[in-house]
Amino acid sequence: MRVLVVGAGVVGLSSAYRLARAGCEVTVLDAHRAGAAASHGNAAKIAVSESGPVPAPGVLLQGLRWLLKRDSPLALRPSLSPGFAAFLLRMARHCNEPDFRRGLEVLLTLAADANDLFDDYTADGMRFEMHSAGVILAFETRDRFDEHCQALDIYEGFGHTAEVLHGDAVREREPVLSERIRHGLRFPGDRQIEPDSLTEGLLQRIAELGGTVLEDTAVETIERAPTGEVTGVVTADGERLRGDALLLAAGVWARQLSGQLGSPLPIYPGKGYSLDYRPAPVPLRHSLTLEDARVAVTPLDGMIRLAGTMELGGSGDTIAGPRVAGIRRAARESFVGWDDPPGEGTPWAGMRPLTPDGLPVIGRVDGCPNAYVASGHGMLGLTLAPATAEVITAMVTGQAPGVSDAVVEAVSPARFARRKASGRDTTR
Repeated sequence: MRVLVVGAGVVGLSSAYRLARAGCEVTVLDAHRAGAAASHGNAAKIAVSESGPVPAPGVLLQGLRWLLKRDSPLALRPSLSPGFAAFLLRMARHCNEPDFRRGLEVLLTLAADANDLFDDYTADGMRFEMHSAGVILAFETRDRFDEHCQALDIYEGFGHTAEVLHGDAVREREPVLSERIRHGLRFPGDRQIEPDSLTEGLLQRIAELGGTVLEDTAVETIERAPTGEVTGVVTADGERLRGDALLLAAGVWARQLSGQLGSPLPIYPGKGYSLDYRPAPVPLRHSLTLEDARVAVTPLDGMIRLAGTMELGGSGDTIAGPRVAGIRRAARESFVGWDDPPGEGTPWAGMRPLTPDGLPVIGRVDGCPNAYVASGHGMLGLTLAPATAEVITAMVTGQAPGVSDAVVEAVSPARFARRKASGRDTTR
């Protein structure tokens, strides 16, 4: 079976790798360099213990409070897109406790085998940088700590039990934390992956399995038969590529491409930033998330990555100086000895693909029996990529997806059409 995969980020490459292992003839197309978009600058975490949906209780209200703060962790950016206001309205409807808890259960189900699946990658000969440092969620305020603890029962139900830390106990676990950090939740099972090394490992293994990756090759048109099946794509250079199945794994660009299939998906960008320091300014025992500032801190070989902010409606790779300054300040205030350290790299900004309910879009496209989507992973692309690849490979090859029907339905592209038909979501 010939499978065309549009998008060479971590989700697209992981899916292409698994499809190739299953015996498919795989061609991956990307408008830019493989792994150069959201996958390149992510927080470098397998963030199982931070798998909550973006639409959480109070998120948009907090965003409105932060509107006038140029360096706040959450921002709403005006957009000329006619669908963006409708997208925000739909997201607001999911910012409630029941939807958040249901979404968290779906995401934890998909993330459950992430570590084991990445271990399978290394067992298959793939080489990339991976660490098992665990994570500490670090809190300045008791209110923020208590708010996060409301969902701990769900994490515990999936076998992720946090070590609760208060006062000096936080610094006993991570000595370089400043006195500002008063509370913590330590999850020992979370891992860290340097994303560019994973991209290189996936590219090499796909090539070894006979797959092809075409960089700087934008898809202009998706071609379909009168019966609805996809027959192939036409690139911006006019090249026609044939396939027996199509997978759209193009991140935020999946919205426009899915429109050619008659089912435009509500996937909009949430712009994020990251900043690397080499050498590492402070010695860290764990990966951390500075919860009050919403900044992830990930130690890697010879460096530390800071990642944070969420600009809803932010697009492109333009760097907003105040956002980067806010990330720097969070590190300076949270770590002892972090005083304008040398070795700061060029700030990065990229677009994470968000959905209104905070769940990825994984599955077959309505009306197209051989077209599939794997997008909308938000900040969890690295965490959910292996499971997404397993589900997509099973669907494409006619096997059982390996997760419950309820999870398949929760992430299906068809859920948006169902909600529109029921009147619960009246905009697209």
